[in-house]
Amino acid sequence: MDNFLTSADLKKIPSLQPDVVVVGSGIAALSTAIELAQKKNVLIITKSSAVNTATAKAQGGIAAAIDEVNATSHLDDTLLAGGGLCDSKMVRIMVDEGIEFVNKLIENGVAFDKNDKKIAFTLEGGHSERRVLHAEGDATGKVIHKSLIEEIYKNPKIQLLEEHFEIDLLYHEDVCYGVLCLDCKYGRLLRIDSQAVVVATGGIGQIYRETTNPEIATGDGVAMCFRAGAMLSDMEFVQFHPTTLYLAGAPRFLISEAVRGEGAHLLSLDNKRFMVEQHPLAELAPRDIVSKSIINIMHETNTSHVLLDLRHMDKALIQKRFPTISALCLEYGVDITKNPIPVRPAAHYMMGGVKTGEYGETNIKRLYACGEVACTGVHGANRLASNSLLEGLVFGKRAAKHILENLSSDVGYFPLNEIKRKEFSRATPLDITDILLSLRALCWRDIGIYRDECQLNDAEKNITFWEQYVLREEFSSREGFELQNQLTVAKIIARSALIRKESRGAHQRIDYPDTDDKKWKTHILLSRKDFHD
Repeated sequence: MDNFLTSADLKKIPSLQPDVVVVGSGIAALSTAIELAQKKNVLIITKSSAVNTATAKAQGGIAAAIDEVNATSHLDDTLLAGGGLCDSKMVRIMVDEGIEFVNKLIENGVAFDKNDKKIAFTLEGGHSERRVLHAEGDATGKVIHKSLIEEIYKNPKIQLLEEHFEIDLLYHEDVCYGVLCLDCKYGRLLRIDSQAVVVATGGIGQIYRETTNPEIATGDGVAMCFRAGAMLSDMEFVQFHPTTLYLAGAPRFLISEAVRGEGAHLLSLDNKRFMVEQHPLAELAPRDIVSKSIINIMHETNTSHVLLDLRHMDKALIQKRFPTISALCLEYGVDITKNPIPVRPAAHYMMGGVKTGEYGETNIKRLYACGEVACTGVHGANRLASNSLLEGLVFGKRAAKHILENLSSDVGYFPLNEIKRKEFSRATPLDITDILLSLRALCWRDIGIYRDECQLNDAEKNITFWEQYVLREEFSSREGFELQNQLTVAKIIARSALIRKESRGAHQRIDYPDTDDKKWKTHILLSRKDFHD
């Protein structure tokens, strides 16, 4: 593997020198930038438009123990869902500081839904009580993101560059000096030198054929930090959301956990409610349990999906709480007040990622990570529903605090004048789409909800073969760089899943079906030096 994805003469590339560069435009990125702008000039770069994020598509809500909700039970539920691998200190930080930051969102005008002038909390899977705030029914992420992006636009100390793809970190001897990015509109390189880099690029879901993630979720931040030498943790733990819309030609649209929280039932195609036999919480069991149960029912009945039934629920409640879901399903001929919704699991969230401390700091100096790209330890082996927005909010703020308190104003420019890759030429062009479709099918089949040693070995072998000619290519397009990143991320997940010889949380090994606390109640850490291909 080369350390960088492209060669560049850095002396000839236009450059910018913000105090801090933040990569991404979701809740973690925007929270970081807003906090940093108290004292620093901040540059946000994002490879698409600023509103094209997983945050803006988040439906269910944000979990927080505000008002009279019990913070201790929030912590306990998070630890239970995490399958014994949560860092309790980090969970306590998230739960406690999340109260302050969610209240600040409310003060800044985020209008969470109310009943009789009081916050209307909902219940979701794995939660022992109602503590999930929501806005405009099922448009919580969109409402929060709109509020934060408006703050960004008003702040003169924050500059936003859209359509700029982060190719690689500029690093040398375990110190990060900035970012090399591609101006997607004009096809030219841009160098950004900074005191610190905060990577908040989101998830990896697009490596899978079936995913709820937006098309931007290609694992760029994880791969970029990996090439720079950052430590990764828990990459085998990929969460599959139990209920995504399954209709030919329709997007794999998320059907929020909150639908089940309000009383919807899961049915097999012969109209039998099966979750009551699988777990005491039935449809509100943790996501890994519900996803596995659905897959098992599909296999037993030789069907492609199950049904999510709202027909017994109050029609007015359905329309008020789930206007987005209702409207989209209706576009495909499904009136959710009269018809059950065809659903099946899809890749949804990465619990693992770039290993960080309690302030988002990594093992690379001046490099921080927060949000889904990071592994803070709060999710363990399986994320509790609606903790993702909370994590991004809390640890984005904490990363900014650490930068403000600990970094000097000296930029300390990247000491190399150029970065070079091994020369390689090809007579025929690569079909990026064909390789990507093959990768997504392989990941869904071999490193999906159920795994075994044979499948994982095959996955790693195939990915390694593709890498031999794809990673040697020097692309000049976002799509090419994304493909290289996705191959890297998929291989790391396969390797991590091979190492963990047990089943825990979202990681299910058919050949090791039991949870083994004696050997495997630990984290799998991998970095570039663990791969010698």
